[in-house]
Amino acid sequence: MTRRKGLFGALSRLFGATSTDMAAPARAPAAGEPPARDQVGRDGQTATVEIDPPRPDGLRISYAPNHDGGPDAGEIVWTWVPYTENDGRGKDRPVLIIGRQDGDRVFAVRLTSKSHDGDRDFLSIGTGTWDSQGRPSWIDIEQLYSVHAAGMRREASALDTERFDRVAAALQHRYGWSLGD
Repeated sequence: MTRRKGLFGALSRLFGATSTDMAAPARAPAAGEPPARDQVGRDGQTATVEIDPPRPDGLRISYAPNHDGGPDAGEIVWTWVPYTENDGRGKDRPVLIIGRQDGDRVFAVRLTSKSHDGDRDFLSIGTGTWDSQGRPSWIDIEQLYSVHAAGMRREASALDTERFDRVAAALQHRYGWSLGD
């Protein structure tokens, strides 16, 4: 191994770092270049973020699935979702789109396969094609997310109207949001 000289070498020796420990971080995408697949929805302007629920007149719950590659109300899509600790960690997970926030963003609630029977903040929606293992899912009606269209990793499926209507009714009851187009 070649011994580094100067300040950088001294610091490396002092802290015991090797050249492999100090490898350059992954290159950020150039302007106009799409982000790496593992970064979609995670960083910058297209990050999926947890938000405070808007006032009753600030969100209209709608159902308009359109299998067009974009996030539409009534669809379950996959995106990177931050953990509640907001410490930079998170995971790729399905979310249900419940309405449009603006031209680029939609409102969403997250799904989980962890059982939450009897928990008032979760609504069971059963199984669906969004989970490749066929596990039952629950909707977390307490946490709301803002998902950028470019932060969506993939469309999974549209939730049927019966289950979507149950989710919409629970959200309307809790937050006072209106239903409809």
